[in-house]
Amino acid sequence: MRSQRPRHYIRRPIFLALRPLLRYSTTREAYVLRVIGGRFGPVVRVDRRARQRPFDGADRRRSAQLGRVHPG
Repeated sequence: MRSQRPRHYIRRPIFLALRPLLRYSTTREAYVLRVIGGRFGPVVRVDRRARQRPFDGADRRRSAQLGRVHPG
């Protein structure tokens, strides 16, 4: 049985620099090193996770919890 290698998330500029050395593996849904990536080396994905940004607007999540009635 094969153990799954952990994914490493890398920023897009770094990925673009390393792109000639990587190939996409459909079974892993990630990029691996060409030639030896089937057994050795990192398994990488482009870091597309959303970054937290501060929200300056009114917080509307609690209005439903407080039983606020909308005029209408």
